[in-house]
Amino acid sequence: MFALSLNKLKQDGIAFMGFVIIALFLGYTIAKGQIITAGAFIALPFMLGYLVLLFNNPKIGLLTCIHFGFITNGLGRFVPGGIPFGLLTDAVLLLTVLATIFKVSKEDAKRLNNPLFYIMLVWFAYTMLQVVNPEAKSKEAWFYAVRGVSLYLIQMIPLILLLMNKKEDMDQLIKIWFFWSLASAIYGFKMDLFGVTAGERQWLEEGGKITHEIHGRLRIFSFYSDAGQFGAAMAHTSLSAFLLALGPYKRQKKYFYWFVCAVCFWGYALSGSRGPLFVIAGGAILYLFLIGNFRILLTGAIVGGLLFAGLKFTHIGDSNYQIHRMRTGLDPNDASLHVRIANQKKLAVYLESRPLGGGIGSGGSWGARFSPGTFLSEVALDSWYVKIWVETGIVGLILHVISLLIILVVACIKVFRLRDPDIRQKMIALTCGYFGIVVASYGNQILGQMPTGTIIYFSMVYMFICTQWDPEAQKTNGHKTILVKPEPAGPGKVVVKIS
Repeated sequence: MFALSLNKLKQDGIAFMGFVIIALFLGYTIAKGQIITAGAFIALPFMLGYLVLLFNNPKIGLLTCIHFGFITNGLGRFVPGGIPFGLLTDAVLLLTVLATIFKVSKEDAKRLNNPLFYIMLVWFAYTMLQVVNPEAKSKEAWFYAVRGVSLYLIQMIPLILLLMNKKEDMDQLIKIWFFWSLASAIYGFKMDLFGVTAGERQWLEEGGKITHEIHGRLRIFSFYSDAGQFGAAMAHTSLSAFLLALGPYKRQKKYFYWFVCAVCFWGYALSGSRGPLFVIAGGAILYLFLIGNFRILLTGAIVGGLLFAGLKFTHIGDSNYQIHRMRTGLDPNDASLHVRIANQKKLAVYLESRPLGGGIGSGGSWGARFSPGTFLSEVALDSWYVKIWVETGIVGLILHVISLLIILVVACIKVFRLRDPDIRQKMIALTCGYFGIVVASYGNQILGQMPTGTIIYFSMVYMFICTQWDPEAQKTNGHKTILVKPEPAGPGKVVVKIS
């Protein structure tokens, strides 16, 4: 009995010493790392639990990436310490890919046999070859910059094809998208009415106010990377919600879509961004084409033309800052437009002998960070297509534009084949939103930026697979359905009805 008690006492003593050592270790590391280290230890059990869930259901990782796309760019303005929150998306994507590899069956893997996957694979391969571009000054810059150009795309499109390929998944995406869009717009209203936080003011003082405080007016950026991205995202959401509000839905759902449209449109207006106007214009033009109704097409063209003429040729509403900013986007004498044209002329001379470009990451902010003092690092890359042209050359630009146009043509063909009114209306909204972003990317770097990039990747996949959800679309295979039925007037006769 005494021996047993002695052994138990030893075990308790060893356990106690173990707890003391762990406590001392935690105390020392927390004292050294302060709040960040303490937070890491607190978060560790939750992270392990999340990993277990993710590897059991990889779709959780993909949903996480959607949510992260809305918040990671602006999170650094709220949480001090210089944590690279943008790399969280990279980590979650990589873990989701690994989890999917272990979970996916051979039958499910056949979903990757999709033209969209091969189109994007060609683009991804070209951007991978850019790592050996002799003009590239920094491999590290390539690593950071290639993520938005092709790496996120080539990871997310296969994951969407495998994990979120049902109509219910598309509905879930739209709900998440609209929820975060409303949240960001409302936060933008708060910023406009009550001012910015200390972290946001610090970001402005460190260089953001050069482009975000114009004539004493703050361009609202909410919790996005900047006002340009916020404005584009708001215009994108407003357009898509407007098109859904025109769909065959119950009154309550229509009211919700109108509400999202109005709130996000005002969010776009507060951003003071001019380029996103073309998201709405481009999407509206495509919508009039897709509905195939000549009277509505003509009416829409007249209304759109009057609105354009009002902005272009009059000064109505100039006292309103938001209307004035929209109007400057149509002014051919605008100073910033002339600066962009001058930059493009200089770049044309530089790139004339460089068909493969200067290397991914050689221009813009990445160029300024990793290869300062070089020619490309000192030239502003305001347009997505100028960025692609500068960094991948005329070869890359042609390849990229052809890919985007092929996707658009396929999407339009699919929309014309759809018969289910709900699926058709949602695909019209996604397709028009895609086209609007493609058009507006001529003036801003919108494609490849989160969260718009994420929504576009999902849209592209659904544009390619939507006919799989519609039995009638598969039955017609793109042709008109021919229904034969007896004619009441006389026996033995038939009437051919084409639908």
